[in-house]
Amino acid sequence: MKEIIRHISIPKGSFFLFGPRGTGKSTFVKRLKKKDTIYLDFLDPDTFRTFSAFPETLIKTINAGNPGLVIIDEVQKVPQILEVVHKIMEEKKIRFILTGSGGRKLKRSGADLLGGRALYCRMHPFTASELGISFSLDKALQTGLIPVVERSAEPAKTLSAYIDIYLREEIQAEALVRNLGTFARFLEIISFSHGSVLNVSNLARECQAGRSIVTGYIDILEDLLLAYRLPVFAKRAKRKTASHPKFYLFDNGLYRRLRQRGPLDIESGISGPALEGLVGQHLRAFSDYALPGTQLYYWRSQAGNEVDFILYGGKTFTAIEVKNTRVLNPVDYNGLVSFGDDYPEASLILIYRGNILMKHKNILVVPAEIFLMTPGEYLKQV
Repeated sequence: MKEIIRHISIPKGSFFLFGPRGTGKSTFVKRLKKKDTIYLDFLDPDTFRTFSAFPETLIKTINAGNPGLVIIDEVQKVPQILEVVHKIMEEKKIRFILTGSGGRKLKRSGADLLGGRALYCRMHPFTASELGISFSLDKALQTGLIPVVERSAEPAKTLSAYIDIYLREEIQAEALVRNLGTFARFLEIISFSHGSVLNVSNLARECQAGRSIVTGYIDILEDLLLAYRLPVFAKRAKRKTASHPKFYLFDNGLYRRLRQRGPLDIESGISGPALEGLVGQHLRAFSDYALPGTQLYYWRSQAGNEVDFILYGGKTFTAIEVKNTRVLNPVDYNGLVSFGDDYPEASLILIYRGNILMKHKNILVVPAEIFLMTPGEYLKQV
């Protein structure tokens, strides 16, 4: 199978590389290994037992090998190792690469995150531009772009197994929730909030659980990097805006797998959030890889006008609306028009399922597949 070159940009010094399971962190860092590299995988049972019992073993290992680079995979499994890493960094000029699928255990243990000695990087699912000619929009909308799933001969089955692994290894094994059945029900219910404004009270009622429990569940998803919340863009606001964030699962395939479908469901009610989420995960990846210092927001006025994504920071200010339709109606432009009235400095983009690149007044209309393949062509910096 052809090797996929990831577009992530990494620092020259030490860094953390966080990302959900299956996004290719281990594959990526293994390619950085040299002859003087020590590689430790805390998913390996023997390695985990040794270093969790005696973290200072790392000092002895380094003294024996005299490495220039130390890679520690899934560092959150042994958070106390960071104290030893910190000590080594102060005493020796050794570069560290530390990967993890979430910072919850690191935060919970109060572990020292190296006092700024290691930068923070984030690994995302594949992007369309990374896959190149092998990218299929229809496939991405069904099974997503998690590398371990996208590269599988049976993506649907692999996706189901992926979710089971998280429930068993990340949720149950770490005792993050008391009732796994309630959490599994929550996962199905929260999938209906993908691409929507988050209403925790309604979620709690549907889950038949307390509001504080559901809030904790959402925090767990974020800490495990399985979901994210978009805040409202309210800088220099000329009118009142919404106050609640929007919710997205980190990959479209995860959404499609968790979102149960019944006879009363309409395909557009599922495929619309799917396309929006797919665009969102590409924007997050492009922002992290190519536009450092930018943040992703959404905008919604209390009058009901909304723009799905606002990319803001540095020299970037772009409003992006996503429409799951091949034929646009005048009403489809309303959100961007309203936002453009308030923020004339912003670039305005409407992404749709059609095939023709157009311009409607000051709004650039871009086919979804073209935008996903070449986002840098359209996310102009002011």
